[in-house]
Amino acid sequence: MPEFPIRKIAVLSEEIFHEGGPVADVPRRRAAAMAVVRNPFAGRYVEDLQSAMDDLKPLGLLLSDRLIAALGGDVKQIDGYGKGAIVGTAGELEHGALWHVPGGYAMRERLGDAKAIVPSAKKVGAFGSKLDVPLGHINAAYVRSHFDAMEVGISDGPRPDEILFCLAMTCGPRIHNRMGGLAADGIKAWDGLR
Repeated sequence: MPEFPIRKIAVLSEEIFHEGGPVADVPRRRAAAMAVVRNPFAGRYVEDLQSAMDDLKPLGLLLSDRLIAALGGDVKQIDGYGKGAIVGTAGELEHGALWHVPGGYAMRERLGDAKAIVPSAKKVGAFGSKLDVPLGHINAAYVRSHFDAMEVGISDGPRPDEILFCLAMTCGPRIHNRMGGLAADGIKAWDGLR
């Protein structure tokens, strides 16, 4: 069983009041929780990686809980999410893909009935790299008002033998959204991927 010891966790939260237009009645809130962990596969090729996803499930739940707390604790207010990974340079892109199940399913478990795929990005990056984590609505992928990205990174990571795993959640649509399409209040029960 591989181990992914945590070196550090950081949580970033934002309140967005306007984007150059009128001040919103309710600010949009976004938050990202990041964990920098040791990459047990750094520096070597390992054929079977899938079983390591199970080892990351507790980390997914921990970061989900930190995000929910950062956004006020009421999961009914959270309507957007995304995930990402930055793999240190001694690793490979597939090590970031380990986050698909433990990151995505942890958020779905904590948020209850989320139906949409969790948008994701990953890359191999050097010390101090940044990543734009894509964000989308939790119940329908085509709700344009929630298309967004949040830049994340930690100044002292990932080191070559580390991975930065990230989860992000949002409350509300983009401020001043006006691009039409499927509206959040128009989502039907099985629009998850629509």
